[in-house]
Amino acid sequence: QVQLVESGGGLGQPGGSLKLSCAASSGRTLNYYKIGWFRQAPGKEREWVSCIRSSDGSTDYADSVKGRFTISRDNAKGTVTLQMTSLKPEDTAVYFCAASTVAGVPYTECSPEYVYDSWGEGAQVIVSS
Repeated sequence: QVQLVESGGGLGQPGGSLKLSCAASSGRTLNYYKIGWFRQAPGKEREWVSCIRSSDGSTDYADSVKGRFTISRDNAKGTVTLQMTSLKPEDTAVYFCAASTVAGVPYTECSPEYVYDSWGEGAQVIVSS
């Protein structure tokens, strides 16, 4: 497992942009792990947003954010970023990053929570005018 910390987020306007970063609190690189982003809106269950795989850097997105959010790695820093654009009020949520550090997780699996064994404490994103 790895301890994760999210940073960024905060208050954004509809149509605007915000960026979230995920890093290991120890400074350990995340380059070798599948990283996912999830979010939980008030009164709703946590939902998967996006993921980036370690083997080939491929990415997946939930339909609700496809074309607006971009997940990427900063390999030099060993961190993962979620760039959020064209924000909507319904993007308001606590965003969590998660890491899959256990071997044997199928390549294709990205959205289920059981894929991930390490979670951050979350970062608040509020989209409001």
